[in-house]
Amino acid sequence: MGHKMSSYVALLRGVGPANPHTRNENLRRVFIDLGFENVQTVISSGNVLFESELNDTKKLELIIGKQLQKQLDFRSTILVISKEELEDLFNENPFGDLKDTPGSKLNVTFLKNKPETELQFPYQEENEGFTVLGIFNGAICSVVNLERTRTPHLMSWLEKEFGKEITTRTWKTVGRILKKLN
Repeated sequence: MGHKMSSYVALLRGVGPANPHTRNENLRRVFIDLGFENVQTVISSGNVLFESELNDTKKLELIIGKQLQKQLDFRSTILVISKEELEDLFNENPFGDLKDTPGSKLNVTFLKNKPETELQFPYQEENEGFTVLGIFNGAICSVVNLERTRTPHLMSWLEKEFGKEITTRTWKTVGRILKKLN
């Protein structure tokens, strides 16, 4: 009898439709070649869902990273998050009643390492155009006011504050990932 399969999402930093190497079909092939099951992708920004008997996310990150480098010459930050961790974040409802609107975007920045910060939340810098609501289940939740700034401005601030081993998704994308994991 085999081990129980667990569901995960691998969030790959720096994947976008512009990079032909990291197209969804290429990413899925790498994960299938690794022996993972039920491999799927969600939109074209490096979200690969899979099932594995292995339940050590750090080990999974290493295995996936080596294979992506070998097969696609892709080197980047990879975060593997279990379905349960994502459900916990979603159930915590970090954005409360806030919604995506044409003027604002809800973002979740996943961290590879435990954050060390002196920031007080919610954090807002004058004239920055974004608010960091806080850290929920190891992920930074923020809102960007698109009338005052753009998401890349938030991303560079987050990198300065928390390092480059992070990757950001919209709250809407997190919801789509979770829906496919269930």
